[in-house]
Amino acid sequence: MSQINVGIGELAVSKTQGEIIKTFGLGSCVAIIVLDPKVRAVGLIHIALPDSTINPEKGAKQPGYFADTGIPYLIHEMMKLGCHPKGRGLIIKLIGGAQVMDPNHRFNIGKRNILTIKKILWSYNLAVVAEETGGNVSRTVDVNVGTGRVTISQGS
Repeated sequence: MSQINVGIGELAVSKTQGEIIKTFGLGSCVAIIVLDPKVRAVGLIHIALPDSTINPEKGAKQPGYFADTGIPYLIHEMMKLGCHPKGRGLIIKLIGGAQVMDPNHRFNIGKRNILTIKKILWSYNLAVVAEETGGNVSRTVDVNVGTGRVTISQGS
């Protein structure tokens, strides 16, 4: 069984049964997991910030870093595996978006990430079916490509 580690601003997609896709240290960052039971494909992206307009160059070079560039990129990569071009049948799960290293709630990056992600997913007619978001703890998450089972642990 192989494992693909996904860093901040990265994504991975797979149809390899038994493979594990994993990301670590989701504080204010959010992992979006996309499952397609028909095609038996899984995608995971580790989004750091909601909006690429603060750094369009980075958004172009590393689209997964931002929600507004990362979600279209993730959907595109899932389509390459045979998923429906309009996202029909996709199951979406969110993990992360915690309030860490911002005790005065000055920036609210986690909350802004979650809201922006849901808004963008809605524009694709995609709804989140499960989430573990918010709070003030970091999370690590992995998903088994063969079973679609998602495992979440606190800490990195």
